[in-house]
Amino acid sequence: MVCQKDALVQKICEFYEKISSFENLKPSKDVNTLFTQLVLTCMSPNPIDVTKLCKRIQEIRSKLIRLCGEAEGLLESHYSTILGSFDDNPLDHLSIFPYFNNYLKLSLLEFNILSQHTEKVPIKIAFVGSGPLPLTSIVLASYHLTTTSFHNYDIDPSANLLATRLVSSDPDLSKRMFFHTSNIMDVTSALKEYEVVFLAALVGMDKEEKVRVIEHLAKYMNPGGILMLRSAHGSRAFLYPVVDPCDLRGFEVLSVFHPTDEVINSVVIARKLSSGLLVGQSFDQGINGAAVMLPCKCAEIQAFINPLNQMNMIEELAAQEDHVV
Repeated sequence: MVCQKDALVQKICEFYEKISSFENLKPSKDVNTLFTQLVLTCMSPNPIDVTKLCKRIQEIRSKLIRLCGEAEGLLESHYSTILGSFDDNPLDHLSIFPYFNNYLKLSLLEFNILSQHTEKVPIKIAFVGSGPLPLTSIVLASYHLTTTSFHNYDIDPSANLLATRLVSSDPDLSKRMFFHTSNIMDVTSALKEYEVVFLAALVGMDKEEKVRVIEHLAKYMNPGGILMLRSAHGSRAFLYPVVDPCDLRGFEVLSVFHPTDEVINSVVIARKLSSGLLVGQSFDQGINGAAVMLPCKCAEIQAFINPLNQMNMIEELAAQEDHVV
């Protein structure tokens, strides 16, 4: 069993102790430096399986993910406030956000993955957990899905107020981006309107919360609708929750992509099952385009190349009950 004897785990625990000692996690030189060092540490290639960590480290990981989520929210609010203060179009200044390039890469990656599994450009997309700086929606709407409407859901009214201010002066996005202050668990029939639903990494901060949200989406999304989720793999799972493909009951898992560069999040794409398919099974397109049922443990690994920066990816087809890490 992997526990605190592992050097990487020990180093991450030291980061946790320092981060948890801060009175608040608002952006500052010390906070920014420490989180940057933590992210760089977690980006190092390490085949650690966080599910095999001892209980004490599991608890530290859960607390660290919540601290990262809190810091991320404060960072986004800080920069969204700055961007909203510009007299001209705030979207012209997005590059001041320190991780903007990461969002460009992640959004292109997600667009490419989505394009592999959809035939038509979606008319309406929902993004759940959009936050005060909805960069994924903005980048996708601006560069990749230029006719699609984006409905952004966040439980925090102040986050939606900041986000609305960013797009209100843009003649195009102000007509295609909408913000709803709602707990997604209270959204039911409206979910049937969206061909694609994106679920932010920090919606559902632990396994139980995440599974409840996924089950809710499975209940109310239209059959055939696409669900895009963000997960984490290896040591990056100290920063974000992990979505196991077999957590996606009610969906057929199409692919899982694990970045190996500065993009932290893994990307999972799944399709809402129709009533005729069995939960726990997945499909891939056969040679002649026929639906081929794949058992849960079937996995195929191949390279996925992102044309923006030639990032190497791992694609795992179908759901997996047992991870090999």
